[in-house]
Amino acid sequence: MSTSAESTPAMGTGKCPVDMMDPALLSDPFQGYSRIRDQHRVVGARLFGIEQPVQLVTGYDDVRAVLSDPRFANDPAAVSGTEGETFRRDAAAQRGLSEEYAPYFLETILDADGDEHTRLRKLVSRTFTVRRVNDLRPRVEQITEKLLDDLPRHAEDGTVDLIEHFAYPLPITVICELVGVAEEDRPRWRDWGSRLFSFAPGAFGSAIAEMVDHIHEMVRERRAAPADDLLTGLIRAHDEDGDRLSDQELVTMVLTLVLAGHETTAHLIGNGTFALLTHPDQLARLRAEPGLAPRAVHELMRWCGPVQATRMRYPTEDVTIGDTTIPRGAPVMAVLVSANYDPREFGEPERLDITREPAGRRETHVGFGHGPHYCMGAALARQEGEVAFTALLRRYPDLALAIDPADAERQPLPGSWRLTRLPVRL
Repeated sequence: MSTSAESTPAMGTGKCPVDMMDPALLSDPFQGYSRIRDQHRVVGARLFGIEQPVQLVTGYDDVRAVLSDPRFANDPAAVSGTEGETFRRDAAAQRGLSEEYAPYFLETILDADGDEHTRLRKLVSRTFTVRRVNDLRPRVEQITEKLLDDLPRHAEDGTVDLIEHFAYPLPITVICELVGVAEEDRPRWRDWGSRLFSFAPGAFGSAIAEMVDHIHEMVRERRAAPADDLLTGLIRAHDEDGDRLSDQELVTMVLTLVLAGHETTAHLIGNGTFALLTHPDQLARLRAEPGLAPRAVHELMRWCGPVQATRMRYPTEDVTIGDTTIPRGAPVMAVLVSANYDPREFGEPERLDITREPAGRRETHVGFGHGPHYCMGAALARQEGEVAFTALLRRYPDLALAIDPADAERQPLPGSWRLTRLPVRL
């Protein structure tokens, strides 16, 4: 990437060749965004019917470059005098988020840059180190086995919904125990998460408001009765040194951790199980060699990852990619799915191959992002996926889809790949 005043302006400044709500694109984003990538390194798109276009960056190398380039800010306020902040607030307002609660969604650790991002990340990063995550493994395995024990009693006519009774309960239990969310409150978080990804009128805005109010109540309760959990640690950081964590930052940190800590992993498990059940050769390989689970999780995250595009970035100056100049402040979205299917990086990218990723820690896909905002909980998500897939296949060797694969129901949400249900026979 380079800057150049002589390059052509970004596509989409006057027109939007891509409609991210196009049903064909929503139903097959893998091939759809791959075709777009093969035609355009950068292309204008329309999202949620908002007039201002977003610029999609599609190729593997370009996506990684954008996600690691400090010229692309997560916080639109860093690019004064542009329409970046208006774009985000319009998008939130389109989904029913009130001005009172907007800061709790629009001003989080995910939206911070530079020193601010580092300050916030340090407050929780130690919880998600590889060593700490490895220490959690026995508890993750215990929760997994209990959920698998209970699956038969959830079956109706021999069919059980694996999303409802396994893929969601596992990660939400783990992250809620870490943060300090009471067991009786966890079903409410499951409901709030569903409403965030719903297009029902007012569902998104009301879910954010209810979560924020609930976290304020959690903080009051924990101050009265401290515990050995992350919430208590965050409250201590706030109370002992208010410069380290403000009131709003405390609430948004909890909201972000709980949502990010279970939504992505739940759909990694759901999408991954569906992929394995529709690829019997890969299913048989993983059953025969459970030690392949770490590599399988990486490949499933590449091949059918639940997060297909990043949050918006905003260039702090005109930036040129190829022959296209992205104007300062224009909303930019890095398309992870087209990067993960880029044949210049992955041979036969449309082929699922659970041995594709090299053994060890090296990670080539961008399913968990890249750069300073690389997913903080990636190690935990990978571990939960490894435990979930190996235990599920071991406990239920006859596991099979209870529907025709073509009838699988997915939420029509751009930038996301999520099953609404996964009916299986045990």
